[in-house]
Amino acid sequence: MDFGPYLFLASLEGAVTAAVLALTAVGLSLVFGVMRVVNVAHGEFFMLGAVVAWWVASYAGGHPAIGFALALLIAPIVTGAVAAVADFLVLKRLDYDPERTIVATIGLLYIIQQTVLMTYGPEARPVEAPFNVRIYFPWFGYSTYKFFVIGAAVAILLGVWLLMTRTRFGLVMRATQLDRETALAFAIPVDRVYALVFGLGAALAALAAVLIVPIQQAHYLMGGDPLLLSFIVVIIGGLGSLAGTIVAAVLVGMSDGIISVFFSPTLAKIIATLLVALVLVFRPQGLFGKRAL
Repeated sequence: MDFGPYLFLASLEGAVTAAVLALTAVGLSLVFGVMRVVNVAHGEFFMLGAVVAWWVASYAGGHPAIGFALALLIAPIVTGAVAAVADFLVLKRLDYDPERTIVATIGLLYIIQQTVLMTYGPEARPVEAPFNVRIYFPWFGYSTYKFFVIGAAVAILLGVWLLMTRTRFGLVMRATQLDRETALAFAIPVDRVYALVFGLGAALAALAAVLIVPIQQAHYLMGGDPLLLSFIVVIIGGLGSLAGTIVAAVLVGMSDGIISVFFSPTLAKIIATLLVALVLVFRPQGLFGKRAL
């Protein structure tokens, strides 16, 4: 295959990576932007979503589309509920102190990981795609499910944007983000908002996992790469900036997909890490972040 078609294939793979990464990173950025909490357990919520999707798809029976549709509904709800409970039992008790919550979410990471290992096991297990019709280009065939992943991610991100800009809950979230004390003075239940935001961030990671698990197998250690790439994206885009997070996710995801196809996934991670170092040196607030006054 010539270079042009090979580059086209790599770009398609990069678009799938970017779509899933954008969903995962937006959840992480949302939590930090509103709560000022660095959620080190975010990758484990991604993993939990994939594992719940496998359980649901395995027990649903019938056509694979039935199990997948149920997983799209159940996995984010279960994962979001686990995150909200963790917020109530742990983060709230620490008064959302930045340093202590980092340690707490590291502990949460190991709790989730080991719980899944004891109940789900160490095996990597596949989830069958709801459909797998192939589109044939002049050079190769490509799965329509991967196009669905890209479209679904775009639709979900549009929904998040509408939630943030067109709903009362979005207004409350933005008010809490700007000034917690003033929000409390106006009788906004900040603790409840924090629990919902933490749950929403985890649910977005779970949605991303449900979309990708028919392509990648569910495994109890699969949360590491999404966590690393999400942190890279959030730092490049600007902490708390949803628009910056999406732009950075497209850049990092496309480059990761293309470099992984032409060279190796390890080189893609190295280049992304070097890019973070350059951003921290020359623009510490990120591409879309605001400089601290």
